[in-house]
Amino acid sequence: TSNKRTLRTLFRPAILPSPVIPETSPSQKKLLARNRTKEQQEMINQLLIDRALEVYYINMEETDERDAAPPFTELPSTVRKYFFIKYYFFLKSRVQSNPMVPIQQQWLRSMLTMVPQWLMEGRDRELLTEDLLKEIVKDYEKSMQRCVLRRALIKPDIKELDQLEEEAPLPLLPLGLDFSSTWKSSYIKAKNQIISTLRILHPTMKALLDFGYTAFFNFLVVDFSSSRLKGPIDCKSLKTDASLSCSKAEDKIMSTWYQRVIGLFTQSEALDGVKLDQLESFYNCVAVLLSNQLKELLQRTTEAFVKLFDPEDRRHLPLFKMDLTFDENRMEFYPSLQDLEEAILFVVDCIGQTLQNVQTTRAWLTGGTATVDAELPAHIVQWAKSTLQKSISDNLEGPKEHFKGYVENYGWLVDGTAEERINRFIAEQHSFDEYT
Repeated sequence: TSNKRTLRTLFRPAILPSPVIPETSPSQKKLLARNRTKEQQEMINQLLIDRALEVYYINMEETDERDAAPPFTELPSTVRKYFFIKYYFFLKSRVQSNPMVPIQQQWLRSMLTMVPQWLMEGRDRELLTEDLLKEIVKDYEKSMQRCVLRRALIKPDIKELDQLEEEAPLPLLPLGLDFSSTWKSSYIKAKNQIISTLRILHPTMKALLDFGYTAFFNFLVVDFSSSRLKGPIDCKSLKTDASLSCSKAEDKIMSTWYQRVIGLFTQSEALDGVKLDQLESFYNCVAVLLSNQLKELLQRTTEAFVKLFDPEDRRHLPLFKMDLTFDENRMEFYPSLQDLEEAILFVVDCIGQTLQNVQTTRAWLTGGTATVDAELPAHIVQWAKSTLQKSISDNLEGPKEHFKGYVENYGWLVDGTAEERINRFIAEQHSFDEYT
């Protein structure tokens, strides 16, 4: 031994104090023993699985027998189940590691030919196209891999395996669809039939749509949106203004829009491609189109008038002049609340009676008397009147309370009560102070 003094000889190793081990109760000892037993069993199971797989891999490499059964027959059932899971994932990794047939470039080029050229112009759109192609390739490879896996490997029926699988199940084949017969011939036949019978595709119909949009898109038969700015109006003025507005609007429409429609059909090219036996259906289509345009105008005007009385937006609520009158010992509003409601609902009826005598184009050309159906739908009229009646009732709560206050405070002066009290007082005997 060496006599050199070293740090190890100078400083002896520190002796730590013995740990204080608390006493363990019998139940705790039993629980700890059970946990240790469970952990040991899991460790043993894992070792058995790894050993069985190792033996199987060695046998498979030596004998090259892919279908040889692994040596797990003597293992417990729980261990066999987990062996199946691990064995399944091993085979799955082997199948997924095989090379897949790449997507053909001509398929990608064929896809690009179906995209309009103007959508692919510009540097940003070229980059977007590249990203889309990469996504297509990725989806193709993923689908091919899953299909090969589905054909080459049977998934064992183990419930725990579904929780470990990250991929969603493959989509099922569509049911009830028959692709055995070709569709191109029937498609072309149906397309030709639609072109020959669907009159709305005719260029003349497009011109009619343009005429209607130009004439009606910002036009209302009656417009009371600025009525509040003019101050209170009486019921008679409201009716008069509504009637004059509807009359002027009808004259304007007939002298502009309708004249353009008639002028269109006086030209020979308006009926290009329409056969003689198709004239009736063609003119019926024209009548329906004109009817829809006029109905839409009247419906939009009605909705705009009803919106003026929206309780949540009182900016355009019209103001009405009403007098509190006294006649024949009776106090009342003039006009009455019923007359006010009638005047407001009259505007809806006035709108509905506008443009009801517009001749159809064929009647105008042939001297007939048929008119375009421009009547407002019944449900629109019913909705407008019920909505207005509720709004009128809500807005008249204030005037009703005002009238009620007058009756309660001063009604006895005009209904004969005061005169009766005076006569009774005079007929009685009272003191000077009481008379005063």
